Amino acid sequence: MKNHLQKFGIISMIFMGISVSSYSQKGTVTVDQDKDIAKLLEYKKDLKTIDFFKIQIFSSSNRSEADQVKNSFSSSFGQWPVEVIYDTPNFKAQVGNFRTRLEADRAMQQIKSKYSNAFIFKSKKK
Repeated sequence: MKNHLQKFGIISMIFMGISVSSYSQKGTVTVDQDKDIAKLLEYKKDLKTIDFFKIQIFSSSNRSEADQVKNSFSSSFGQWPVEVIYDTPNFKAQVGNFRTRLEADRAMQQIKSKYSNAFIFKSKKK
């Protein structure tokens, strides 16, 4: 009985292999597109989003607290721009648009003296 099941299994596998290969479809696709599309794609590559590093110094659900931190930061560290961003459900005070991580680290050394919970993160900007 076991021998018959093995033979049946092998024969079934052979027939399945033949049927799959005989019914598969083969074809080629030719794309005919306007030359301006290639130019547009090259232009789009140039407009990629740029990665910036920012430092978040504060996060709270209270807008007035975030504005106070922004004003306090501006008076202490005027060399970097600070903005308050609403990211549901919190208002976040974020500093700078640093092009490299090294720039952000240098600024972070100074900022950490007053804002110990500050951290660096990567932000995308168009």
